[in-house]
Amino acid sequence: MRKYVLRRLLLFIPTLIGVSMAVFTLLRIIPGDIAALILSGPSGELTYTQEDVDELREEMGLNNPIYIQYLNWMSELLRGDLGNSFVTKLSIGEQVRRQLPITMQLAFFSMIVISVISIPIGVLAAVKQDSAIDYLLRSFAILGLAMPSFFVALLVVLILSVGLHWSAPLGFVSLWNDPITSFQQLFFPAIALGFASSGLLVRMTRAQLLEVLREDYVRTARAKGLAEGAVILRHAVRNALLPVITIGGTQIGFLFSGTVIIETIFNIPGVGRGLISALNSRDLPAIQVYIIYFAGIALVSNLIVDLMYAWLDPRIRYG
Repeated sequence: MRKYVLRRLLLFIPTLIGVSMAVFTLLRIIPGDIAALILSGPSGELTYTQEDVDELREEMGLNNPIYIQYLNWMSELLRGDLGNSFVTKLSIGEQVRRQLPITMQLAFFSMIVISVISIPIGVLAAVKQDSAIDYLLRSFAILGLAMPSFFVALLVVLILSVGLHWSAPLGFVSLWNDPITSFQQLFFPAIALGFASSGLLVRMTRAQLLEVLREDYVRTARAKGLAEGAVILRHAVRNALLPVITIGGTQIGFLFSGTVIIETIFNIPGVGRGLISALNSRDLPAIQVYIIYFAGIALVSNLIVDLMYAWLDPRIRYG
């Protein structure tokens, strides 16, 4: 197992290098002069001269060939220096360190929402197959699949502000400083972010559990006189969760990418909103760091899913 984990961790290196090369190149071949865009200001109202553009391009190293720019950036990255923002001139590393815990809290709450909603509902729908409860729960799952997270977020904001005349506390409070206020600020964004993934996992949990309930070992457990709850929870659910975890692992990546929209709608100062701000201002160093961050999250989530296979199914061994 240790050798397998070590190999997977080593494979992260060429993958992240490939992502960084692709992102670095694409951001520099898109139309538009980065220096002119920065000098024009966020809304494009500032004036500048060609001499100002040439001086800024020289200062930022944009006159060098792309491969020289990439090698310089990678050498700084390997030294732990994420660089400074083209726009704010502040340290990108410090900015990400402030934003990352906020996004992790939002993603953590969303994963709790997904787990609490999808797995119990999927199990109940399978146990009550073809009943009125099953049809109702399947309708809920289809609704989750049909409504993207940004639409759910807008509905949540509309219902809370217009219908209930309620808004979350302003600003942002860390979970460690004030858990209650932090929970109030992140609860509804977590619901909006996790609702779409819940619909998919409800359908997957129901389908897999129905398949497992038809297996011979389940009938044997019932023939031995085990209670129905014990048969479902001890024997059926655990084996049915393997494909569910596969889908859930892929949803983790979508979950973190979904924070980009959710944080913008709910005004949460996390990594997602930082990426939107960097994209609007064409802040290339910040965009590169944010995209590599999301790529790393996807790699780690896939590794965690593979390791959970061995925990759920003793037959699986990684050599």
